[in-house]
Amino acid sequence: MSDIIHLLPDHIANQIAAGEVIQRPASVVKELMENSLDAGAGSVFVHIKDAGRTLVQVIDDGKGMSETDARMAFERHATSKITAVEDLSSLRTMGFRGEALASIAAVAQVELRTKLRGSEVGTKLSISGSDLEYIEPDACNEGAVFSVKNLFFNVPARRKFLKSNETEFRNILTEFERVALVNPHIMFVLRHNDTEILNLPASTLRQRIVNVFGKKLNQRLLPVTTSTALINLEGFIGRPDATRRKGALNYFFVNGRYIRHPYFHRAVMQVYEPLAPPGETPDYFIYMTLDPSMIDVNIHPTKTEVKFENEPSIWHILSSVVRETLGKSDAVPMIDFNTEGAIDIPVYRPAGDQRPPEVRHNPAYNPFHAASQRASSRPAAAPQDWEKLYRGFENARDLPPDGLTPPEAEATPDETARDLFQHLSNSCFQYKNQYIITPLKSGLVLIDQHRAHVRILYDQYLSNVKHQRNVSQKMLFPEIIEFTASEAAMIAELSDGLQGLGFDLNPLGNNSYSISGLPAGVEECNPVELLRGLVCDAMETGVGLGDSLSESLALSLARTAAIRSGKALSVEEMESVVAALFASESNRITPDGKIILSVLTDEELAKRFKG
Repeated sequence: MSDIIHLLPDHIANQIAAGEVIQRPASVVKELMENSLDAGAGSVFVHIKDAGRTLVQVIDDGKGMSETDARMAFERHATSKITAVEDLSSLRTMGFRGEALASIAAVAQVELRTKLRGSEVGTKLSISGSDLEYIEPDACNEGAVFSVKNLFFNVPARRKFLKSNETEFRNILTEFERVALVNPHIMFVLRHNDTEILNLPASTLRQRIVNVFGKKLNQRLLPVTTSTALINLEGFIGRPDATRRKGALNYFFVNGRYIRHPYFHRAVMQVYEPLAPPGETPDYFIYMTLDPSMIDVNIHPTKTEVKFENEPSIWHILSSVVRETLGKSDAVPMIDFNTEGAIDIPVYRPAGDQRPPEVRHNPAYNPFHAASQRASSRPAAAPQDWEKLYRGFENARDLPPDGLTPPEAEATPDETARDLFQHLSNSCFQYKNQYIITPLKSGLVLIDQHRAHVRILYDQYLSNVKHQRNVSQKMLFPEIIEFTASEAAMIAELSDGLQGLGFDLNPLGNNSYSISGLPAGVEECNPVELLRGLVCDAMETGVGLGDSLSESLALSLARTAAIRSGKALSVEEMESVVAALFASESNRITPDGKIILSVLTDEELAKRFKG
């Protein structure tokens, strides 16, 4: 029997290995920028065309390479960062595996122009799919110019599965920002299709953060710093009154490297929990410096996962410094018991001849009665054929025994939801301002008011988009919203979907927009926070195009505009929600699969009282 195991050719092995290191154009940007940092660059220019599909070019003024080094740099496991296994425990460079350039050259056409500092002439070489095409002397500046063209030209399956240009460019922006945030002493410039996106001059750490994410962030940052024998911490955390429900800026850096660390994130969140509203997250930019021998970055080629030798100790140090910073700042409200010099507020005392203050009131005024007479405009109006739709819900196959039927099965089709419930003093009841309870022919149904309204609004928004009904409410005074570079790139992808929902946006330049119109029914929402929340949701979920984009935006908008749990509703509002819910074809679950209602049948009630 002949042998069947053999070694793969180098070019095939390189393409397979490149799949781990080079996943998309953003991976190329990250690796090349980190090489520039290791080369001691003082300025780094990144030029992108077609979101990196056509060109990724990185120019730096680092120390450059000789002709031999330029050729060797594209060999797999060729590196200048380490020479022995012991060096892995003392790493202070961004790269060390010797895989990045070999992986890039395996799936793209690469041109390198480089000149070693102090040399009279430089080197120019071209590699396509791991094959060296030429290498020759070149008159170029000191440093290096890497031009990566036609990424994945020889791996069509990988190229086909790249996302839209807007999505790929947002990923490039994310990698660019992570590198720029941890190197404020270096100048960074990013251009896309000959348009300058970011120009970050060398600056202080705080100024670099503000330059990347906007001036409004400056007043929300509190500095943190501590130095111990184990670790040095510095950076900034957000004020407790500036936390966000969506889109919080959370960054950890270790020895100049961006990392993800849920364990340390929890340490920060535990300090903020008593101070911030539930479900909201603070911004933070925390930079850690410690002995390289106490961490292991050689876990994954992307190097964003890091193992720490003393995680519990670092957890307590981090928690303590965040708590101390918040305690020393004026961001946390405090009780002042010092009454010296305070304003003397007169208090009525029934002694002596003092007359009590006169209180005027209207005995006929009943605030509860007045509130019940105000029907909210937010829940969808009950359709005229409500009873027919309600009865159709009863006959559905997937309903529990006896189904759901309206309290009056013999009601005529012309009767509205109010007419159907006239035989009861209150047709709907609210429990803990969260659940609506309404009687049925065969029991009771409990409805989550927030989830029910999410379903109602979601169906309404999708119907508007499908039938091209641009239901927009014009604003008397337009609002101005400023986005970060990443958020502004997302807006370009969402513009058609937002317009279909009813948003009227006008670009003002410099990543700013004016909001002139909103979808009908969201008048109570803050326009700026509403739009920012939609953009953050889209960035987190990675929305696609076409129907999926409309559905994702409709769901995000419905969640934001829907009645909140804890809001007291009038009987009319509850009836309107119930009627609109049963008019929906999918009234049992929300668009994201959460249960809306639960039925308690007469049989179940009888069992509970049996005996």
